[in-house]
Amino acid sequence: MTTHAPRWSLVLAIAAVFAMTALADVWTSPAPQSDPAAVSLGRIAIDTVAVPLNPVDLTQDSVGDFRYAGGLALSSRQTDWLHEISDIAMTGPDQFLAIGDEGIVFEGRVMLDAERRLIGVTDGSLTRLLGPNGRPLANPNADAEGLALLANGDRLVSFETRSRIWRYPRSGGRPRAVPSPRIPLRTNEGMEALTADSGEGADAYIVGAEDTGETWKCRVTTNCVKGPTVDKPMEFGLVSMNRLPGDLTAYLLRAYDPVRRSRITLKIVRDGAVVGRMDLASPLTVDNFEGMTSVAGTGGNRRFYLISDDNKRATQRTLLLAFDWQPR
Repeated sequence: MTTHAPRWSLVLAIAAVFAMTALADVWTSPAPQSDPAAVSLGRIAIDTVAVPLNPVDLTQDSVGDFRYAGGLALSSRQTDWLHEISDIAMTGPDQFLAIGDEGIVFEGRVMLDAERRLIGVTDGSLTRLLGPNGRPLANPNADAEGLALLANGDRLVSFETRSRIWRYPRSGGRPRAVPSPRIPLRTNEGMEALTADSGEGADAYIVGAEDTGETWKCRVTTNCVKGPTVDKPMEFGLVSMNRLPGDLTAYLLRAYDPVRRSRITLKIVRDGAVVGRMDLASPLTVDNFEGMTSVAGTGGNRRFYLISDDNKRATQRTLLLAFDWQPR
């Protein structure tokens, strides 16, 4: 039998193909099924418990110019991932999208009764935010805080522990970084607030810092520039904001201390002047509200939804409250 030397060029070529395939798997493979998150997310049933505006006075139905339109404590027996919700946006008249600290995306539909009061949440689902490598985010990269929907449906998400803003295409796919403020931001008090600013352009958005209340005007195609600073008490942080029709901006402010516990202020501003304000504090139903969104209501009203971050603690709740505001 005659032996021949191996054809090393062919061997090397085959090895190169296997190496490239392995590298491609690193960038595109889904999370392995051994990952608990890979099997715990998907369609989920939402359990809800109605909550009053004021547990001490069940007849109270408004706070200032804001009429209470129902509220719910949300949970699910199917997953341990429905926690720490940071922001919310309406994607339709009754559909919403929310994000959480662990890099989760929570979608659902609000259920309203004949009087348009909030009575339930259905069509719930949980997925995970992906990184540029196509894999689900894990802490500390997963600390999603702000959410904004651009005019074309693309989603912007701001992150806090590692400060950055990513743009997720409406059609799906991996995110890409977009401009964010070029200054140092505190690790746990950074880019909490984010909103699209369609009046300035289809790709325009505003980002706000929690601790200082500073804001920046940004566009996907250009760097951010300094905007106005939100007028707020020192103990309050800016946690969410929405640009509204009529050159209005809604700001959600949050404070906490062991004595007074959670306190929330929602104020609506035009040209620096406050045109609407709501303060939530004990004995009213209040928790660590971090997310806010709004949608056009009936009769000229504006419907606001507030959602809370329960910090994954048994002593706190994931609350979704609805309020109707009538512009003066």
